[in-house]
Amino acid sequence: MEPRYHSVILDEDKCKGCTNCIKRCPTEAIRVRNGRAFILTERCIDCGECIRICENHAKRAIGDDLDQAISFPYRVALPAPSLYAQFRRELTPKDLNKALIRLGFHEVAEVAAAAELTTVAIREYLKDLDRLPKPMISSACPVVVRLIQMKYPTLIPHLIPVEAPYITAARLAREKVCRERSLRPEEVGLFFLAPCPAKITEVKTDTGQVPLINGVIPISSVYGRLQQAMAHIDEDCSDGGSTTTGVGVGWARTGGENIALAQENVLAVDGIHNVLELLEEIELEHLTDVDYIEALACPNGCVGGALTVENRFVARVKIRKLAEKLDDSRIPDAVVEEGKRLYAAGKLTQKEELRPKAVLQLDNNLADAIRKMGELEEILAELPGMDCGSCGAPTCRSLAEDIVLGRAQRADCVFILREQINTLAQELLLLAKKRPQALKED
Repeated sequence: MEPRYHSVILDEDKCKGCTNCIKRCPTEAIRVRNGRAFILTERCIDCGECIRICENHAKRAIGDDLDQAISFPYRVALPAPSLYAQFRRELTPKDLNKALIRLGFHEVAEVAAAAELTTVAIREYLKDLDRLPKPMISSACPVVVRLIQMKYPTLIPHLIPVEAPYITAARLAREKVCRERSLRPEEVGLFFLAPCPAKITEVKTDTGQVPLINGVIPISSVYGRLQQAMAHIDEDCSDGGSTTTGVGVGWARTGGENIALAQENVLAVDGIHNVLELLEEIELEHLTDVDYIEALACPNGCVGGALTVENRFVARVKIRKLAEKLDDSRIPDAVVEEGKRLYAAGKLTQKEELRPKAVLQLDNNLADAIRKMGELEEILAELPGMDCGSCGAPTCRSLAEDIVLGRAQRADCVFILREQINTLAQELLLLAKKRPQALKED
């Protein structure tokens, strides 16, 4: 398995072993044993669905703290577009930039502005649509990308090879600051304010290279301090320096990317289980008449991320109104030209080729793996097929996998356990009625 950081963790002291999480996990990455849940890290895609569903708040995401930015001589904030919709008061990107500077950042690199460049890059890539597999799928959501790598590897060629906006924002910001301020890369700290745990994981996963982004701060953890800073932005003499338009801001909600692209024959889907259903349709080649699909794991898009604060329905309306106010009908000509230049230079495309990620590997030895697969099928035939989750695994097949891998036993199935208890009771009853011939009758 590749070395991979995971931002989603389990607090065992809060877990009640209720099994709600195992039924909602899209990759069957959670089990319950001995009254406590645990996460199979090789399966986890950090979608945050378990954080949403857990009534005991036993699942949470670990990110960075705002105070960690202080260790860098020059600090740059990368606010996700969804951050604009988290506050009750009406605010603009300029207002948020002022608040971030009051918190100790020297400048702000707007991810929404980078989303406009990403839009241009995708438009350029789709010009060769006749030679591309249909439908093409957005790669902006790291959960969707990871899900395809794990469960639908045949769809990897359908993923658009353009970097997500927060990656582009970070790369361009670091180059700009180092060039204009004559700073070394290690002197510049870039901190992304993220709406979901998956983006924390993507940034934190060790690739053996110098980190592009130095830290990821969950929106929920910085929200209170931003609220306090908002109370003083009117007193701030700076103008906020925002360059983003409604096109980039709109990326925070479902459908915003498609509106920005202005392409025909497009679809938008949100919610991880809806995404799963649509990917099944694509794999079956039922959607070849669709050109492009915007797929987002969080309900209502990034505004519904597990690390946001505002109600996702309210936030979606706020983003729509803000995007319209800032004009989401067109990208400025200068931005289009810059996007084309950067795309032609290869600065907006993904640097690494996406590859399938093996999840279920019964054994490293092929012969043993085939033998264990046969054993798995035999065990599965013994199980009731009800997928009730009482065993602590989400489905009967996942329980069979766990038994073969030594993580569970047949008696974990309550139906098999009941049969074993009934059989044992019958044997005990028969045994109780027998007595040695040498004993005298009462």
